[in-house]
Amino acid sequence: MDQQHISKIRFGVVGTNFITDWVIAGAQQDERFELVAVYSRTQETADAFAAKYQIPYTFTSLEEMAESPVIDAVYIASPNFLHASQSILCMKHGKHVLCEKPLASNAKEAAEMIEASRKYNVTLMEAMKPTLTPNFLSVRENLNRIGVIRRYFSCYCQYSSRYDKFKEGIVLNAFNPELSNGAMMDIGIYTIYPMVVLFGRPKRVEATGVVLSSGADGQGAVNFEYDGMNATVLYSKIANSSLPTEIQGEDGNITLDRINIISHVTYAPRLVAASGRGPAPESENVSATTDKDEYFYEVAEFINLILSGHRESAINSHTNSLITLEIIDEVRRQLGIVYPADIEK
Repeated sequence: MDQQHISKIRFGVVGTNFITDWVIAGAQQDERFELVAVYSRTQETADAFAAKYQIPYTFTSLEEMAESPVIDAVYIASPNFLHASQSILCMKHGKHVLCEKPLASNAKEAAEMIEASRKYNVTLMEAMKPTLTPNFLSVRENLNRIGVIRRYFSCYCQYSSRYDKFKEGIVLNAFNPELSNGAMMDIGIYTIYPMVVLFGRPKRVEATGVVLSSGADGQGAVNFEYDGMNATVLYSKIANSSLPTEIQGEDGNITLDRINIISHVTYAPRLVAASGRGPAPESENVSATTDKDEYFYEVAEFINLILSGHRESAINSHTNSLITLEIIDEVRRQLGIVYPADIEK
């Protein structure tokens, strides 16, 4: 395709951490992505990041970047407690927003962001990566093969190096509730968002967990009730696990190696021998093959929405993001975790 006829979306980025680096690496595989601006609180940091990616414009005022005519869209990867205010500011100035997960500190903030998307007629999407990948599409396409679904189980437990600092008495961002952080917001959300995409809102939520001295959760286990099925998720930043994610049906099951980075998807039919001692059924690798970076798909989806004039994704929809945060709010309520953003001002 002639480069001159490709519709480019000019992006500014908010946040200069490793997640932004990862997203840019995937985004650069989409020829419609053009990185033109970076915001940071300090000029020094903005200049260093701009030099790394040859970014022509730097800003130390988010309002100035939001008002600037040089960008069409903003990728926001700031601390969680800033997501709502920064997104709404950008949308107010007509900028489309791709906001890192979790979309906001709580469901109330998320609803305000969704309303801003409607009011200013701009695209808003949560950057929940796994649900937009070919392997998640493969999961959805193979669900009918396992018959009546009876259970969803997902596990994401990853010991954080920041927990070592925590045990030394140093509370870094990951375990600081002042920033709307904790294990659920950081990694537990990966187990819940796909469940919501696949099965919608649960009827009941029951949570247990470990709350650290900072007031943030270190780990948790949550049970969900749906009509005719159950769901359980485990998440932790203070212990590791190698357990996969599994969807169990009456006629078989689907296994995902990791819920945050789905590299391998397996379908296994149910053993039908009456004695249960027959040969094990053949499992089938239903993984998708791709040459794209895992972050490519969320940026491509977001650009597709902008160019087609849609305010939200059919997969990472406003409803799915809102339901997920409503669930997380309830989990936090049951664990006794309160963020400053929860308190009415």
